[in-house]
Amino acid sequence: MTTTTTSAPEIQGAGPEKQGLSQGQIVRKRFIGNAAAIASLVIFVLILVLAFSAGGFMGIPGWWKYTHNEVNDLINGGRPTLQLFPFNFGEHPFGQDRLGRDTFAQTMRGVQISVLVMFIIGIVGGAFGVVIGASAGYFRGWVDTVLMRLTDVVIVIPLIILAAVLGQMASRVVASNLQPLALGLMVGLVVWTGLARLVRAEFLSLREREFVDAARIAGASSTRIIFRHILPNAVGVIIVFVTLSMSSAILLETSLSYVGMGVKAPDVSLGLLISQNQEAFSTRPWLFWWPGMFIVAICLCINFIGDGLRDAFDPRQKKFSAKRARDVVARRPGPAGPAKEL
Repeated sequence: MTTTTTSAPEIQGAGPEKQGLSQGQIVRKRFIGNAAAIASLVIFVLILVLAFSAGGFMGIPGWWKYTHNEVNDLINGGRPTLQLFPFNFGEHPFGQDRLGRDTFAQTMRGVQISVLVMFIIGIVGGAFGVVIGASAGYFRGWVDTVLMRLTDVVIVIPLIILAAVLGQMASRVVASNLQPLALGLMVGLVVWTGLARLVRAEFLSLREREFVDAARIAGASSTRIIFRHILPNAVGVIIVFVTLSMSSAILLETSLSYVGMGVKAPDVSLGLLISQNQEAFSTRPWLFWWPGMFIVAICLCINFIGDGLRDAFDPRQKKFSAKRARDVVARRPGPAGPAKEL
């Protein structure tokens, strides 16, 4: 009787092409192999380059000649001058509002503010979620009880209401040019609950591993064990969760600005542009569609990037390949020799 064995790389889903690669190289190779994620990353970068180069940022002037709050004479009733065949940007490619302000400049500024708030929410919420979840999962006991009950209290309160209240409080005590930063900071303080629960579960599992016991025996402090030994092993799920939560963050910022609880004039965001121009939807739809299209494009790009990172970090998210399966079967030794192709 002949016993058929399977090599370790086949069991783990790591083919011969991945042998000898580090974990980081394998993750990078998987992510690069995801066409949807790479295309979304390229589109998202192009959107950022267009927005920040056209409108300028932090005192650096952009290449577009109009600013988002500059009032001009109406040209052709404010209709868009953008032409595709033949391509021509025109004087006001996205049109003008009823006051003559350039919609392209307003949309680019809206993209800047919305993306800035999104990144601040992701960074602040991610930091709070990691610290609270790591502390609860590592120390357990009364620390876990207190932190998880705090998490439950925050979860019970509707997110949009809590974010609106904190955003309004922050906008009253800071200058107008710092309102987007304050809004992102305040909202980031209430969106960490899901990540905290996820990190806690990861730490409860990882703290029982042998390398953690070895670090304790070597005299490593709890802080060193958390940040140098356990956290690097949980960084995959953290990156994926934060990336996907950024898509929800930009929708939350859009919702707050739409109801007047987010970014306020004289600054603009994509949600505020939609709110200001909703009454002109039937007469000047371009004022509504351009900000909406950029919101959809950014959210889709972030979601596809997050899906690509999830597939790259999780070896179980491996697509089935019929060719690879046939190759594995053909390489297996057996009493009748290699399997024949059908």
